[in-house]
Amino acid sequence: MEILYPMFAVIALSGLLFLFLAATRIPLIIKNFGRLQHSKHSEDLRPRLPDFPRNVTDNYNHLFEQPTIFYALVTYIYLMQHVDAVHVYLAWAYVVARVIHSAIQITSNNVSYRVLAFIASGICLITMIVKEAWFFLC
Repeated sequence: MEILYPMFAVIALSGLLFLFLAATRIPLIIKNFGRLQHSKHSEDLRPRLPDFPRNVTDNYNHLFEQPTIFYALVTYIYLMQHVDAVHVYLAWAYVVARVIHSAIQITSNNVSYRVLAFIASGICLITMIVKEAWFFLC
């Protein structure tokens, strides 16, 4: 069951980013209420946002991309009863990399550093997938 804790940590990160998203959007919504029609789609609003709210929006959206594979993979590993120390370690390493990625993106948004965190999270994910494929093939 210990592999479910890292999954919950990424879910909690998404919840935290939602709070940041709401905190940056609600003042704009109140300020522009009645004149929001130009923002029917989030990509229409993004160019009009200052850097911090735009970074929060982008990061929130990123948490619904690669992490969805992480959720599915962790659930699969748990249901197949393949949880071991290596999977748990990799899952927590994935969480750390995603937290670092989020922190970089919503602050400096330095892409050179952010990509390193993205690659680290991807390596954790791919390693977990390969480890599971090994279980499946053997």
